[in-house]
Amino acid sequence: MPFKQIIEIYEFLDSPLIKESELKELFINKGLEESEIEIHRVKGERGETIFIKIKICGKDGKLKEGKAPTLGIIGQLGGIGARPHKIGLVSDADGAITALASAMKIIEMRKKGDMLKGDVIITTHLCPNSPVIPHEPVPFMGAPISIEVMNKYCVDKQMDAILSIDTTKGNRIINQRGFAISPTVKDGYILRVSEDLLDIMEIVSGKLPVVFAITTQDITPYGNEIYHLNSIMQPSTATTAPVVGVAITTEIPVPGCATGANHCLDIEMAVRFVIEVAKAFGEGKCSFYDEDEFQKLLSLYGSMEHLKTLGRRS
Repeated sequence: MPFKQIIEIYEFLDSPLIKESELKELFINKGLEESEIEIHRVKGERGETIFIKIKICGKDGKLKEGKAPTLGIIGQLGGIGARPHKIGLVSDADGAITALASAMKIIEMRKKGDMLKGDVIITTHLCPNSPVIPHEPVPFMGAPISIEVMNKYCVDKQMDAILSIDTTKGNRIINQRGFAISPTVKDGYILRVSEDLLDIMEIVSGKLPVVFAITTQDITPYGNEIYHLNSIMQPSTATTAPVVGVAITTEIPVPGCATGANHCLDIEMAVRFVIEVAKAFGEGKCSFYDEDEFQKLLSLYGSMEHLKTLGRRS
């Protein structure tokens, strides 16, 4: 169980200052090769953040000229902290914690000899002093950079499918504690929920699967002045790969800027889900969508890729 990795990541991130050198050292000490990690500090109009990309080679992955598919794991968030307004990790940090704890666990598995078949690419960004923005029913965490910049650093062309992990507590749509998944989104289409992912979720949680609703608005880019549930589906606007949201959830609306709201048990369950998906996807045993059915949709109704743009602007 990845409790140890979650606690280690939590303690590392719970700081007003994240140093790139210490972040890199953290993962290299676990067994990651230096060539498998990229860190960039990026400045925006409202501050700066650190982007991290970890590419974990699989035994038959593309990084070794193999044929196994590559899973993308994105920790989606505005920021890990709201300093100086709040001290400590905020609820919105769950996506980063889950993604990085998953990376650390997979790295340690590989070091012991349990190497996944496919490559896994994990990305997220870390900002300890992100802005707080108004949102209904509770305030959200903003990001110091735009969603376009975030997608540029977090969405990798080598990702054949993507799990986008985000705190999704500031709403009245999902009212169960734990984690939930979304329907698959690909090229502007909201597709049926993956049966393979539902199977994995049931096994990991020991409960009936939980699926959260998304709308057409949620799969359009930020910046079009339309209401979004949150940013969980934003990676789908910057890739042709199928994207599934993994939402860390609560029974009541919790502000993204709230501190003391990171639930270790829920994050641990989400980390196990992500790792099991990574195992199965690399082995070709987990499909995010039905390719034949998707092609039939295209033939019947045409492309919906215009939903990945800002649309018609007067």
